[in-house]
Amino acid sequence: MRYREIWRGVLCALTIAVLLPSTAAFAQEARSLAKGQTLYLPIYSHMLYGNLGKSGKASQVLLSALVSIRNTDGKRPIRVLSAKYYDTNGKLLSDRMPVPAVVLPYGTLELFVELNDASGGSGANFIIKWEAEQPVSPPLVESLHANMDGGKAVIFMSHSVPLAE
Repeated sequence: MRYREIWRGVLCALTIAVLLPSTAAFAQEARSLAKGQTLYLPIYSHMLYGNLGKSGKASQVLLSALVSIRNTDGKRPIRVLSAKYYDTNGKLLSDRMPVPAVVLPYGTLELFVELNDASGGSGANFIIKWEAEQPVSPPLVESLHANMDGGKAVIFMSHSVPLAE
């Protein structure tokens, strides 16, 4: 029994040792200054889980998504031009930014997909366009997904990636 506990501790330590360098590299990655970008942000309005079983279908849990667009430049504002929300099949559902919005230095713009909005599906996404008058530190754009119903909690994040123009 003691041997199993030691082995479990060793595996846990190895897992942490493997994950930490990649997380640290992501967090410390220097980003080039830019005057604008188009970003792809994955969104999950629901998540599949469990076994397929006799029905051949997995269970699903609905998720809300808080999209956070954070201006990381301490001196210059950015302007968010659009935030288009697409479903799993690539169909445009809505533009959540009907008019451009200015995000002040170190400011944050938030968009929200409600828990009861399953229209996007598990493969939904936002295409977010932003610009600045001068080159700035690009914004940090991420989404916090959550469902805390029924005594259980599902919480995770997704991060944007720039698209080639």
